[in-house]
Amino acid sequence: MKINEVAKLTGITTRTLHYYDEIGLLKPSQITDAGYRLYDENNLSELQQILFFRELNFPLNEIKEIMTNSEYDKTEALKKHKELLLKKRERIDRLVTLVENTIKGDGEMSFKEFDMTEIESAKKKYAKEVKERFGNTEAYTESEEKTKNYGKEQWQEIDAESKKLLKAFADNMDKTPDSEDVQKLVKEWQNFITKSFYKCTNEILQGLGMMYVEDERFKKNIDSNGEGTAEFISKAIEIYCLNNKIK
Repeated sequence: MKINEVAKLTGITTRTLHYYDEIGLLKPSQITDAGYRLYDENNLSELQQILFFRELNFPLNEIKEIMTNSEYDKTEALKKHKELLLKKRERIDRLVTLVENTIKGDGEMSFKEFDMTEIESAKKKYAKEVKERFGNTEAYTESEEKTKNYGKEQWQEIDAESKKLLKAFADNMDKTPDSEDVQKLVKEWQNFITKSFYKCTNEILQGLGMMYVEDERFKKNIDSNGEGTAEFISKAIEIYCLNNKIK
């Protein structure tokens, strides 16, 4: 299956698939003499797993570490995936019933059907289990160690600095992502992550840049500074990492 066919089937952009190949997360089964990437069933199965972990908000570098871990159990992961899907289906069924009752003129104002608490709790529980078992990446360990003693004041300072930098990106959207001022902001953002959480290598930074536009929650939060800010930062990071070879 060619890369554009995989993109059409999965909804993942060819740009993202190229990046997954570059960082060794999802390698195509074959590259033709003409340079076309071809993907087989095993690749699609791996991609499904990657998307599952992305649903749980795992960064790409951690997904790579988990899936290449010798103890990784694909069947176990799929069982957990099924549990979450069933919870989502139950929630949708409740919403459908609520709509039907409303159409019939049921006057009761009910909002419990919209509750995502159970689903979010299950996702966090599984994420915690996986991280405890496979989360031995340097970035994860360093972040856990560095932030465990942060107090309220420190978190407020980190939040304020984060907001200041994101606003600076938004204020510079009249410039091109490759401009000197914007590229300096990318470096400041990278330094901020390193100082606050873990050593933000260019590889990690590039993965974050893609997550800012792929994950709706990140995108919505960043775009609160101005529509298109997330895309702008992502592009600026992409350029930065190309100009500063991944290491």
